[in-house]
Amino acid sequence: MPLRELDLNLLRVLDTLLAERSVTRAGAALGRSQPAVSNALARLRTALGDDLLVRGPDGLTLTPRAEAIRQPLRDAIVQVAELLFEGASFSPADATGVFRISTPDRQSLAVVPSLLDRLQRSAPGTTLHVMTADRKQALALLEEGRTDLAIGWIDDEPRHLRHEILIEEHLYCVFRRGHPLLKRKARFDIDGVLSFPHVVVSATGARTAIFDDLLVARGLARRALVTVSNFTVVPQLLARSDMIGVFTKLAADIFETSFGLARRPVPLDVGKLTTKMVWHVRTDRDKAQAWLREQIRSVYQDFRT
Repeated sequence: MPLRELDLNLLRVLDTLLAERSVTRAGAALGRSQPAVSNALARLRTALGDDLLVRGPDGLTLTPRAEAIRQPLRDAIVQVAELLFEGASFSPADATGVFRISTPDRQSLAVVPSLLDRLQRSAPGTTLHVMTADRKQALALLEEGRTDLAIGWIDDEPRHLRHEILIEEHLYCVFRRGHPLLKRKARFDIDGVLSFPHVVVSATGARTAIFDDLLVARGLARRALVTVSNFTVVPQLLARSDMIGVFTKLAADIFETSFGLARRPVPLDVGKLTTKMVWHVRTDRDKAQAWLREQIRSVYQDFRT
Protein backbone atom coordinates (compact mmCIF):
# COMPACT_ATOMS: atom_id res chain seq x y z
CA MET A 1 0.00 0.00 0.00
CA PRO A 2 1.39 3.47 -0.89
CA LEU A 3 2.19 5.63 2.15
CA ARG A 4 -0.31 8.27 1.04
CA GLU A 5 -3.12 5.71 1.45
CA LEU A 6 -2.11 4.66 4.94
CA ASP A 7 -3.78 6.28 7.94
CA LEU A 8 -0.71 7.48 9.84
CA ASN A 9 -2.64 7.32 13.11
CA LEU A 10 -2.32 3.56 12.79
CA LEU A 11 1.45 3.78 13.23
CA ARG A 12 1.06 4.98 16.82
CA VAL A 13 -1.27 2.07 17.49
CA LEU A 14 1.20 -0.35 15.92
CA ASP A 15 4.08 1.05 17.98
CA THR A 16 2.07 0.57 21.18
CA LEU A 17 0.93 -2.93 20.20
CA LEU A 18 4.48 -4.02 19.44
CA ALA A 19 5.61 -2.70 22.81
CA GLU A 20 2.72 -4.04 24.92
CA ARG A 21 2.04 -7.26 22.95
CA SER A 22 -1.52 -7.10 24.23
CA VAL A 23 -4.63 -5.54 22.71
CA THR A 24 -6.00 -4.82 26.18
CA ARG A 25 -2.84 -3.15 27.50
CA ALA A 26 -2.37 -1.22 24.24
CA GLY A 27 -5.93 0.07 24.51
CA ALA A 28 -5.29 1.26 28.07
CA ALA A 29 -2.06 2.99 27.04
CA LEU A 30 -3.74 4.70 24.09
CA GLY A 31 -6.94 5.54 25.91
CA ARG A 32 -8.97 3.48 23.42
CA SER A 33 -11.41 0.60 23.79
CA GLN A 34 -10.29 -2.98 23.09
CA PRO A 35 -12.59 -3.28 20.03
CA ALA A 36 -11.12 -0.06 18.58
CA VAL A 37 -7.57 -1.41 18.95
CA SER A 38 -8.58 -4.77 17.50
CA ASN A 39 -10.09 -2.97 14.52
CA ALA A 40 -6.89 -0.94 14.06
CA LEU A 41 -4.81 -4.15 14.17
CA ALA A 42 -6.98 -5.69 11.48
CA ARG A 43 -6.47 -2.64 9.27
CA LEU A 44 -2.71 -2.78 9.85
CA ARG A 45 -2.60 -6.46 8.90
CA THR A 46 -4.39 -5.70 5.65
CA ALA A 47 -2.26 -2.66 4.85
CA LEU A 48 1.08 -4.38 5.55
CA GLY A 49 0.14 -7.89 4.35
CA ASP A 50 1.33 -9.52 7.56
CA ASP A 51 -0.28 -10.83 10.76
CA LEU A 52 2.18 -8.73 12.82
CA LEU A 53 1.08 -10.29 16.14
CA VAL A 54 -0.02 -13.90 16.53
CA ARG A 55 -1.09 -15.91 19.56
CA GLY A 56 1.62 -17.84 21.37
CA PRO A 57 1.90 -19.78 24.65
CA ASP A 58 2.40 -16.58 26.68
CA GLY A 59 0.14 -14.19 24.75
CA LEU A 60 0.75 -12.35 21.50
CA THR A 61 4.04 -12.91 19.72
CA LEU A 62 5.64 -10.70 17.07
CA THR A 63 6.03 -12.09 13.57
CA PRO A 64 9.46 -11.72 11.93
CA ARG A 65 8.10 -8.73 9.97
CA ALA A 66 6.85 -7.07 13.14
CA GLU A 67 10.16 -7.74 14.91
CA ALA A 68 12.04 -6.16 12.00
CA ILE A 69 10.04 -2.94 12.06
CA ARG A 70 9.62 -2.61 15.84
CA GLN A 71 12.76 -0.59 16.67
CA PRO A 72 12.90 1.49 13.44
CA LEU A 73 9.25 2.44 13.98
CA ARG A 74 9.96 3.44 17.61
CA ASP A 75 12.96 5.54 16.52
CA ALA A 76 10.93 7.25 13.80
CA ILE A 77 8.12 8.17 16.18
CA VAL A 78 10.59 9.59 18.70
CA GLN A 79 12.28 11.68 15.99
CA VAL A 80 8.97 13.04 14.74
CA ALA A 81 7.95 13.94 18.30
CA GLU A 82 11.24 15.76 18.89
CA LEU A 83 10.96 17.57 15.58
CA LEU A 84 7.38 18.72 16.11
CA PHE A 85 7.23 19.30 19.84
CA GLU A 86 10.71 19.45 21.33
CA GLY A 87 12.85 20.79 18.51
CA ALA A 88 15.66 18.95 16.78
CA SER A 89 18.26 17.51 19.13
CA PHE A 90 21.52 19.42 19.37
CA SER A 91 24.95 18.13 20.23
CA PRO A 92 27.56 20.94 20.32
CA ALA A 93 30.44 18.52 19.74
CA ASP A 94 28.82 17.23 16.52
CA ALA A 95 27.27 20.49 15.36
CA THR A 96 28.14 22.23 12.11
CA GLY A 97 26.88 25.44 10.54
CA VAL A 98 27.10 29.16 11.18
CA PHE A 99 25.92 31.16 14.19
CA ARG A 100 24.99 34.68 13.06
CA ILE A 101 24.85 37.61 15.44
CA SER A 102 24.73 41.38 15.11
CA THR A 103 26.29 43.72 17.63
CA PRO A 104 27.65 47.26 17.81
CA ASP A 105 31.38 47.51 17.47
CA ARG A 106 31.83 48.46 21.13
CA GLN A 107 30.49 45.05 22.19
CA SER A 108 32.45 43.12 19.55
CA LEU A 109 35.75 44.17 21.11
CA ALA A 110 35.14 42.19 24.28
CA VAL A 111 32.45 39.69 23.38
CA VAL A 112 33.54 38.15 20.08
CA PRO A 113 36.94 36.78 21.22
CA SER A 114 35.42 35.23 24.35
CA LEU A 115 32.44 33.80 22.47
CA LEU A 116 34.68 32.35 19.76
CA ASP A 117 36.83 30.66 22.43
CA ARG A 118 33.71 28.95 23.77
CA LEU A 119 32.58 27.82 20.32
CA GLN A 120 35.98 26.39 19.47
CA ARG A 121 36.10 24.43 22.73
CA SER A 122 32.56 23.06 22.74
CA ALA A 123 31.36 23.23 19.12
CA PRO A 124 34.50 23.15 16.94
CA GLY A 125 32.53 22.35 13.78
CA THR A 126 30.61 25.65 13.91
CA THR A 127 31.64 29.08 12.69
CA LEU A 128 30.70 32.59 13.79
CA HIS A 129 29.44 35.41 11.56
CA VAL A 130 29.35 38.82 13.25
CA MET A 131 27.66 41.82 11.64
CA THR A 132 28.15 45.33 13.00
CA ALA A 133 24.75 46.98 13.33
CA ASP A 134 22.98 49.77 15.17
CA ARG A 135 19.54 49.31 16.73
CA LYS A 136 17.52 49.83 13.55
CA GLN A 137 19.76 47.62 11.45
CA ALA A 138 19.83 44.90 14.13
CA LEU A 139 16.03 44.65 14.23
CA ALA A 140 15.81 44.57 10.43
CA LEU A 141 18.36 41.74 10.26
CA LEU A 142 16.34 39.72 12.76
CA GLU A 143 13.07 40.30 10.91
CA GLU A 144 14.64 39.23 7.62
CA GLY A 145 16.11 36.08 9.15
CA ARG A 146 19.67 37.17 8.33
CA THR A 147 20.81 36.90 11.95
CA ASP A 148 20.04 34.56 14.82
CA LEU A 149 20.16 37.20 17.52
CA ALA A 150 21.19 40.78 18.22
CA ILE A 151 23.28 42.21 21.03
CA GLY A 152 23.17 45.91 21.83
CA TRP A 153 21.31 48.91 23.17
CA ILE A 154 17.87 48.00 21.87
CA ASP A 155 14.63 49.31 23.35
CA ASP A 156 10.93 49.07 22.47
CA GLU A 157 11.30 45.68 20.80
CA PRO A 158 8.27 44.41 18.85
CA ARG A 159 6.20 41.86 20.78
CA HIS A 160 7.30 38.98 18.53
CA LEU A 161 10.90 39.46 19.67
CA ARG A 162 12.26 38.03 22.90
CA HIS A 163 14.90 39.82 24.94
CA GLU A 164 16.88 39.75 28.15
CA ILE A 165 19.33 42.17 29.74
CA LEU A 166 22.95 41.04 29.55
CA ILE A 167 24.76 43.88 31.29
CA GLU A 168 24.42 47.48 32.42
CA GLU A 169 27.56 49.58 31.99
CA HIS A 170 28.79 52.98 33.07
CA LEU A 171 30.48 55.18 30.47
CA TYR A 172 34.22 55.82 30.60
CA CYS A 173 36.56 58.41 29.13
CA VAL A 174 39.49 56.88 27.26
CA PHE A 175 42.69 58.79 26.39
CA ARG A 176 46.46 58.44 26.21
CA ARG A 177 48.38 57.90 29.44
CA GLY A 178 50.20 61.22 29.12
CA HIS A 179 47.01 63.20 28.59
CA PRO A 180 46.82 66.68 30.20
CA LEU A 181 43.73 65.62 32.18
CA LEU A 182 45.92 63.15 34.09
CA LYS A 183 48.32 65.82 35.37
CA ARG A 184 48.32 66.32 39.11
CA LYS A 185 46.60 69.72 39.15
CA ALA A 186 44.22 69.05 36.27
CA ARG A 187 40.50 69.18 37.06
CA PHE A 188 38.88 65.99 35.92
CA ASP A 189 35.31 67.20 35.64
CA ILE A 190 32.83 67.33 32.79
CA ASP A 191 33.96 70.83 31.77
CA GLY A 192 37.51 69.55 31.52
CA VAL A 193 36.46 66.51 29.50
CA LEU A 194 34.42 68.64 27.09
CA SER A 195 37.24 71.15 26.65
CA PHE A 196 39.16 68.62 24.56
CA PRO A 197 38.16 67.36 21.11
CA HIS A 198 36.61 63.90 20.90
CA VAL A 199 36.70 60.91 18.60
CA VAL A 200 33.17 59.60 18.04
CA VAL A 201 32.27 56.10 16.88
CA SER A 202 28.90 55.80 15.15
CA ALA A 203 27.86 52.68 13.20
CA THR A 204 25.18 54.68 11.41
CA GLY A 205 27.64 57.15 9.90
CA ALA A 206 26.19 59.99 11.95
CA ARG A 207 28.43 62.50 13.71
CA THR A 208 26.93 61.75 17.10
CA ALA A 209 26.58 58.74 19.38
CA ILE A 210 24.66 57.83 22.54
CA PHE A 211 26.85 60.04 24.76
CA ASP A 212 25.93 63.08 22.68
CA ASP A 213 22.22 62.43 23.30
CA LEU A 214 22.90 62.20 27.03
CA LEU A 215 24.82 65.49 26.93
CA VAL A 216 22.11 67.30 24.99
CA ALA A 217 19.55 66.27 27.61
CA ARG A 218 21.69 68.16 30.13
CA GLY A 219 22.30 71.21 27.98
CA LEU A 220 25.85 70.18 27.10
CA ALA A 221 27.74 69.26 23.93
CA ARG A 222 31.15 68.04 22.82
CA ARG A 223 33.22 68.76 19.74
CA ALA A 224 33.77 65.74 17.49
CA LEU A 225 37.12 66.20 15.76
CA VAL A 226 36.92 62.79 14.10
CA THR A 227 33.91 60.54 13.50
CA VAL A 228 34.42 56.92 12.44
CA SER A 229 32.07 54.00 11.91
CA ASN A 230 34.13 51.41 13.83
CA PHE A 231 36.86 51.10 16.44
CA THR A 232 39.69 49.98 14.16
CA VAL A 233 41.63 53.24 14.11
CA VAL A 234 40.48 54.58 17.50
CA PRO A 235 43.48 53.31 19.56
CA GLN A 236 45.91 55.03 17.19
CA LEU A 237 43.93 58.26 17.14
CA LEU A 238 43.84 58.45 20.92
CA ALA A 239 47.44 57.36 21.46
CA ARG A 240 48.87 60.14 19.26
CA SER A 241 46.67 63.07 20.29
CA ASP A 242 44.83 64.71 23.17
CA MET A 243 41.48 63.53 21.87
CA ILE A 244 39.09 61.74 24.19
CA GLY A 245 36.75 58.86 23.47
CA VAL A 246 33.73 58.01 25.59
CA PHE A 247 32.78 54.33 25.55
CA THR A 248 31.13 51.70 27.71
CA LYS A 249 33.19 49.93 30.36
CA LEU A 250 33.81 46.72 28.38
CA ALA A 251 35.27 48.63 25.45
CA ALA A 252 37.23 50.93 27.77
CA ASP A 253 38.73 47.91 29.55
CA ILE A 254 39.95 46.50 26.23
CA PHE A 255 41.55 49.83 25.27
CA GLU A 256 43.33 49.90 28.62
CA THR A 257 44.55 46.30 28.73
CA SER A 258 45.26 45.70 25.03
CA PHE A 259 46.35 49.14 23.81
CA GLY A 260 47.87 50.77 26.89
CA LEU A 261 45.41 53.66 27.03
CA ALA A 262 44.02 55.20 30.23
CA ARG A 263 40.39 55.24 31.33
CA ARG A 264 38.37 57.15 33.88
CA PRO A 265 34.63 57.12 34.65
CA VAL A 266 32.74 59.95 32.92
CA PRO A 267 32.54 62.72 35.58
CA LEU A 268 28.80 63.20 35.07
CA ASP A 269 25.84 61.18 36.28
CA VAL A 270 24.41 59.89 33.00
CA GLY A 271 23.25 56.54 34.33
CA LYS A 272 24.11 53.19 32.79
CA LEU A 273 23.82 51.89 29.26
CA THR A 274 21.81 48.66 29.03
CA THR A 275 22.90 45.94 26.64
CA LYS A 276 20.30 43.34 25.67
CA MET A 277 20.24 40.09 23.78
CA VAL A 278 17.29 40.00 21.38
CA TRP A 279 16.02 37.11 19.25
CA HIS A 280 12.99 36.26 17.14
CA VAL A 281 10.18 34.16 18.60
CA ARG A 282 10.62 31.66 15.74
CA THR A 283 13.95 30.54 17.26
CA ASP A 284 12.78 30.64 20.87
CA ARG A 285 12.65 26.83 21.24
CA ASP A 286 15.38 25.90 18.78
CA LYS A 287 17.93 23.89 20.75
CA ALA A 288 20.96 25.13 18.82
CA GLN A 289 19.87 28.73 19.31
CA ALA A 290 19.12 28.13 22.98
CA TRP A 291 22.65 26.76 23.36
CA LEU A 292 24.12 29.82 21.62
CA ARG A 293 22.18 32.15 23.91
CA GLU A 294 23.49 30.26 26.93
CA GLN A 295 27.08 30.71 25.71
CA ILE A 296 26.52 34.45 25.37
CA ARG A 297 24.99 34.64 28.85
CA SER A 298 28.07 32.88 30.22
CA VAL A 299 30.40 35.31 28.44
CA TYR A 300 28.66 38.28 30.04
CA GLN A 301 28.54 36.52 33.41
CA ASP A 302 32.32 36.29 33.24
CA PHE A 303 32.48 40.04 32.59
CA ARG A 304 30.39 40.76 35.68
CA THR A 305 32.56 38.67 38.02
